[in-house]
This record gives sequence, structure tokens and C-alpha cells, in this order.
Amino acid sequence: MSGLGNTICLEEYDYMRLSRFIISQYGIKLTANKKTMVECRLQKRLKHLQYDNFKEYVDFIFSPQGIRDEVDMMIDAISTNKTDFFREPVHFDFLTNHGIKDYVSLTGKSRLNIWSAGCSSGEEPFTIAMVLKEYAATKQFIDFDILATDISDSVLQHALVGIYTEDKISVIPPQYKSKYLLRGKNGYKNKVRINSEIRNKIEFRKFNLLGTGYSELDKFDIIFCRNVMIYFDRLTQKLILDHFCNLLNPGGYLFLGHSESLTGFDLPLRQSIPTVFTKITDGFNLWGI
Repeated sequence: MSGLGNTICLEEYDYMRLSRFIISQYGIKLTANKKTMVECRLQKRLKHLQYDNFKEYVDFIFSPQGIRDEVDMMIDAISTNKTDFFREPVHFDFLTNHGIKDYVSLTGKSRLNIWSAGCSSGEEPFTIAMVLKEYAATKQFIDFDILATDISDSVLQHALVGIYTEDKISVIPPQYKSKYLLRGKNGYKNKVRINSEIRNKIEFRKFNLLGTGYSELDKFDIIFCRNVMIYFDRLTQKLILDHFCNLLNPGGYLFLGHSESLTGFDLPLRQSIPTVFTKITDGFNLWGI
């Protein structure tokens, strides 16, 4: 096959084939205005596999070998993995100032089980772990375990290593940096690594929110799923939110992204602050409302 020079166009028919497959298997909706983005992000995959056009690539995706070897690579390529340490800091202020204390007082628990769903390259679960470590050291002893999941193998591998560039950690408070980050040397100059005390509190695992693996998960006291639901249609959002509610302990917290809302959904949740919701159930209403 000839080498690729100019940008190759993704025809509407092939885009529809891909988008229908992706929403059915992963719940990610690719509207018409996302076609250019998908086209650009998949160019490297075509070049790597030496395909001259998208039709050949899409045909390969639906072949037995493509399903086995390429689908995950495709999902990695088109997924948006934007994340930062201490993103939406109001959430961590809530946990530190009110959330943890209130939940521990109501439930009597001293060990919390937390899920970071759609964890990307690990900044969110590492932030949660640092915040909880600080809370335990300065306010009230608690212990915790964090499950961090994503559908992308590449970002999970990044998270497992826990190495970040200096620019990525600029927002981390100085007291956290001194306690939980290790400075790189030689070939790792200008990079840091999350220390083992924090890394060992987190299990990174591949997980498809549209899959059937929910029955294998434990119950959670806190679930973070921020800026993930915006990629799903309403039906898929409701399906995932129902799973979250089933797995969330009474009184536990669900954290969503700043552009996400539960308006119009019938769920056993009440708003604590904007984008933070608390689980309530019939017969176990901790707030008496």
C-alpha cells in the first residue's frame, strides 16, 4: 500500500458505521459535528496500519482481527482524556470541610471505598488520595481504598506509572508536593512521580461504563464521575446513573462535572452543593426530608 501524504477524508457512510458501533458498545455519542475530530485523531492509526483510506480501516475494524486488535486502539485515539490535578477544587473543599466529617458521623465508618470512574491518566484519583491523606493527618483519622477505571489502556498505563511533568503539577499545593511527590533525576529531570504511599492506595482497572461488570464491583461511599457523562446520550446517562445509585451506599456522595446535571432524572439523590449529590433511599433517609 502506498504511504500516506495528504489528509484522508472519512466518508459519511463509514463515519456512521463507526459511530453506531461506538455508541452501541461504549455509549459514546459521536454527532455529525464530531466527524472532523474523529477523522483527525484516526489519521495516525491509518498511517500505522498502512491503509490508504478510511473504508479499508473501517472494514478492518469490523473484521475478527480488528475487533481483537484494533478496537481498543481506536477508542484510545478518539477518547478525550483531558484532566488535571485538583480540577474543580470546590469538590475537594467540600470533602475536606464538610463531606467526610458528615458522612463519617452519620455512618460510623472509618474506612471509605471510593471509585474514580473515567480516571484518565490518574490525576483525579491521585488528587483524591492526597486530599484524604491530609484529612486523616490533620483532622480525623480515616483510611480508604480507591478504584480508578477507564476504557483507555494507554491512559491507564500512564496512571499506573504515576510520572508527570512539572507543568502538570503546578496547581498542587506546596504542602502536598513536599509530602507526596518525588523529584526526578537525570533522565527524569523536570518530572515528578507520585510516591508509593499514594500509589498503593489506588487500584487502576480497565472498565467500560456501558459493560456488564458492575456486579463485580463493591459498594462505594464516594463516586467521582466528572466530565464523562457529557459524552453519552440521555438513555445511556440514565443507565449509568442507575448503576451508580445501586452501588452507592446510603449517605454516600456522587460527584459530577461542572457542565453535567441530573435535571429530569428520577434518582435517589439530593443535591448537597452544585454537582455534588447525596444518596438517599426509602426507609433510610439520613436527613429526615
